[in-house]
Amino acid sequence: MKVIDKIRGAANGDGRTVFSFEFFPPKTEEGVENLFDRMDRMVAHNPSFCDITWGAGGSTADLTLDISNRMQNMICVETMMHLTCTNMPVEKIDHALDTIKSNGIQNVLALRGDPPHGQDKFVQVAGGFACALDLVQHIRAKYGDYFGITVAGYPEAHPDMIQDGIATEEAYNSDLTYLKRKVDAGADLIITQLFYDTDIFLKFVNDCRQIGITCPIVPGIMPINNYKGFLRMTGFCKTKIPDKITNALEPIKDNEEAVRAYGIHLGTEMCKKILANGINTLHLYTLNMEKSALAIIMNLGLIEESKVLRSLPWRRPTNVFRVQEDVRPIFWANRPKSYISRTIGWDQYPHGRWGDSNNPSYGALTDYQFMRPRSRDKKLQEEWATPLKSVDDISEQFVKLCLGKRRSSPWSELDGLQPETKIIDEKLSQVNSKGFLTINSQPAINGEKSDSPAVGWGGPGGYVYQKAYLEFFCSKDKLHSIVENCKVLPSLTYIAVNKDGNHTSNVAPNAVNAVTWGVFPGKEIIQPTVVDPMSFMIWKDEAFEIWSRGWARLFPEGDPSRELLLQVQKSYYLVSLVDNDFIHGDIFAAFKDI
Repeated sequence: MKVIDKIRGAANGDGRTVFSFEFFPPKTEEGVENLFDRMDRMVAHNPSFCDITWGAGGSTADLTLDISNRMQNMICVETMMHLTCTNMPVEKIDHALDTIKSNGIQNVLALRGDPPHGQDKFVQVAGGFACALDLVQHIRAKYGDYFGITVAGYPEAHPDMIQDGIATEEAYNSDLTYLKRKVDAGADLIITQLFYDTDIFLKFVNDCRQIGITCPIVPGIMPINNYKGFLRMTGFCKTKIPDKITNALEPIKDNEEAVRAYGIHLGTEMCKKILANGINTLHLYTLNMEKSALAIIMNLGLIEESKVLRSLPWRRPTNVFRVQEDVRPIFWANRPKSYISRTIGWDQYPHGRWGDSNNPSYGALTDYQFMRPRSRDKKLQEEWATPLKSVDDISEQFVKLCLGKRRSSPWSELDGLQPETKIIDEKLSQVNSKGFLTINSQPAINGEKSDSPAVGWGGPGGYVYQKAYLEFFCSKDKLHSIVENCKVLPSLTYIAVNKDGNHTSNVAPNAVNAVTWGVFPGKEIIQPTVVDPMSFMIWKDEAFEIWSRGWARLFPEGDPSRELLLQVQKSYYLVSLVDNDFIHGDIFAAFKDI
């Protein structure tokens, strides 16, 4: 979706404030993975979009393209990619645009760009463009209306126009005229350079309106995180620093915590003044740090730390090719990025409903499914690479996970347990202590309000429902006991399969079962999560592979713990169990007397 449409939609709807975050490509692989962890946490608060910068002189072109793709398709946030003219002949520009278009991205921030490293002035590259206006004109001429195009606005004039700390009135007006030419050429949104004098920004907006610029103008807010970085950034951008800010910072400049606290206070007050003047869009330059940006948004009452609203039980995709997707198998609930990567080319969502599971839409397993950010890999090593002498030791690890004593799991990309797990954590720990190793679950819910912190989704005013669900590994003997118990518990349905594909079930192969649904005012029933037997047979390959590539690999070759895990992988069954009586049922009755 285009960012401009989101902003207009908010303005024409309830007038809510639209906020967004900017990030830049880190220099190291570990930095990139840490950034994605940070993005994940920040995106949980539902920013309207996030953008990623283009390195100076195109220095991070490939990395920016890769990060943009992962932001849009794995983090599932509307992504705006910066694109500059620096060192970019038209062939490279078109390659970048074609790449993001194929990845379902619809938003570009068109910039001239800074001079290449080691140069003082921008130089037009052979076969390239001289300025952002040329870039905007090219995008519109070649790609029509596909892209939403954003351009930069400079409340104090472009830094090139500023001499001795100020731009002349003639230079300022010339910059405004140029900005209007960019908008007239096809830009539909303006995001401003950072500023610290709110009156200068408000004057800039008024001046833009006076010359006929009518598109939304989004203020760019950069929280002050540390004193030296603040001076470096404002010096580079030639940004005016009001005396009151200088006077406030001078006594605390060596106290980083105090500087950050002041930066949050200042950013909050600036935003309050902007909102009070009828501008309901805010863009925060995060410098890849989350605390200050989130604190400002929280201070404004735009988010609550303890309450993350979900439009669906899983994060809705933002890829333009998947926007109608509204149903998923429950099996990937804890591995949403893996699910997206396996179905990245899947465009078969008829009317937004569940498609044909027999279609070869699920991609083959790749290394991606078993790669983890280094920070999480370290956590796995700390929590799961403990010596294992018996199956009881394996069970103990799962018990600790269910009780919240583990923050990681080889079967989860998520950080810790989901809030709804706390409803059944004691019962889950008892099941695991019996040797049923749970990797996915949800409690039965009968008409909980849709804004419930634990199980809510879909927004206020509705009610949500769930069938109790458990997914676990167990031995063949224990599976036999479960099957026997299910014969006297008619509301329970199960599917079980081992690594080799031997399976048993009391449901038909094509019996898709809705296990989560919601009722909302003025809408059809929404059923976003299903148990689909055919998808389960595809998921089982990934689930079993995690025993070796997710857990056993934490131990050296030949280690007894590693050998034990591989033996479990070969001999156990993966079981999906549903209690279809979401009112009076008890899924844990299946484990009675075992």
